[in-house]
Amino acid sequence: MTIKSLLAAGACALALGAGSVNAETFKWSFQGDVQSLDPHGLNETFTLGYLGNVYEGLTYYDNNLELKPGLAVSWENTGPTTWIFKLREGVKFHNGNDFNADDVIFSWKRTLTDGSDMKGYGSRMKDIKKIDDYTIEVETPAPNPILPRELVFYYMMDKEWSEANGAVEATSPKAADSTATYAAQNANGTGPFILAERQPDVRSTFKRFDGYWKDIPTNVKEVHFTPIAQGATRVAALISGELDLVYPVPVQDWNRLEDADGVRPLTGPEARTIFLGMDQWRDELLYSNIKGKNPLKDKRVRAAMAHAIDLNAIDKKIMRGAAVPSGLLIAPQINGHDTKFNNPYAYDPEKSKALLAEAGYPEGFELGMDCPNNRYVNDEKICQAVVGLLARVGIKVDLNAQPKSKYFAKVSPQNGNDTSFYLLGWTPSSMDVHNVLYNLMSSFDTEKKTGQFNYGRYSNPRIDEIASNVEKETDQAKRQEMVAEAFSILKEDVGYLPLHQQPLSWGVRDGIELSQRADNVLDLRYVVVGK
Repeated sequence: MTIKSLLAAGACALALGAGSVNAETFKWSFQGDVQSLDPHGLNETFTLGYLGNVYEGLTYYDNNLELKPGLAVSWENTGPTTWIFKLREGVKFHNGNDFNADDVIFSWKRTLTDGSDMKGYGSRMKDIKKIDDYTIEVETPAPNPILPRELVFYYMMDKEWSEANGAVEATSPKAADSTATYAAQNANGTGPFILAERQPDVRSTFKRFDGYWKDIPTNVKEVHFTPIAQGATRVAALISGELDLVYPVPVQDWNRLEDADGVRPLTGPEARTIFLGMDQWRDELLYSNIKGKNPLKDKRVRAAMAHAIDLNAIDKKIMRGAAVPSGLLIAPQINGHDTKFNNPYAYDPEKSKALLAEAGYPEGFELGMDCPNNRYVNDEKICQAVVGLLARVGIKVDLNAQPKSKYFAKVSPQNGNDTSFYLLGWTPSSMDVHNVLYNLMSSFDTEKKTGQFNYGRYSNPRIDEIASNVEKETDQAKRQEMVAEAFSILKEDVGYLPLHQQPLSWGVRDGIELSQRADNVLDLRYVVVGK
């Protein structure tokens, strides 16, 4: 079924509480488009947020990031590793099909297929058994007290629709632009909006789903999304009245919005940490003039890079003082954060040069770097600054900055982690530290599904052990002790190079009410367009 026929089918679906609203249109822009419509194809916050208006999970976050019942009305931890979920009855997919337990089991299995970027979510469950059409029993590999939080972005797909359209397996980021991948080009969820039309990199049109199961605050009937790469162009479109919301706004343009009539900036700390990762597993780097060995396997070289990067200078010159330099991979909003360990590596270029000489690279070396240029706030500029700082100590970096669609297709595990040095940002979807321990700090393991975003394949057996124990530990004091040990080990190993907590940076037209969540997700359910 095509997007247009989905719209027609959805319009005929039974109204289940859409409420009486004014027919309003909302127009917004981000710096890049989604790469795929496949809800299991790419674990990236913007993509999951965009698709979260079309697809839904068993649980969801409200406008205050409080966990709420979604397609599950209730859940109970019935044993150390078992949960019973009661599913919501009367829910329709946009094509009119009923949502039930078969869809949950199908979606779970689909997250574990080769093309999925959501294996870290699917692996939180060992098995799902159907009790009846609206009751399931979930078995976890180990006790997991935060399982409902880990299901927010585990989106439900229609089993019948997927099977009918050859979409039983997830679409990898590398294959997302192929017309043969139906789920990457078409959508059929249970969410409040139907994706009625999409022209990749040009425009998306959402229509209100009159068959939505829940009464929601929005009065929006139609949504127009336009990706605009240039920050100045986005801001100009907002000020001129062509758009109602744009993000991210370059931090240097905040004053421009404050001085303009009819618009305002929305800012604050985001629960996202920006960091650098390094290839620590190949015997020879893919992108370097050093042959026969991998200099990044040497902790002294990684430490030299850490001490060569001036975080305060990046914050002042690139982020205009709006970022918060970080020594951890998690932001203060994340459960498990401890300020005692949030100390960045000291900027000391002379120490960097001495470490490089000690490691056998007194003249430095050449290194390739991958960076998105339309994903994070000032991402390419940050990478350019890192290139300049590393050059001062003798490391000559060849920067490859690309749109996020090409970037993720290149560096993801589905493409063999084709990178030597890269920039990434991370917001734990569960808002809990275990998400970072599991996805970023654990060893990459295809069977256990750990380390799926550990693109440099950093590995420490003790951290792997801690990550497993933190997942099931219910004593918060003991849990925090283990978390502290893991971060101490990571820092000693120089496994990653944290940069900063980036700021939320939105611009909005007066008369628009919406919620700016700390995870930087736009939830259309809370958008109200004033007269």
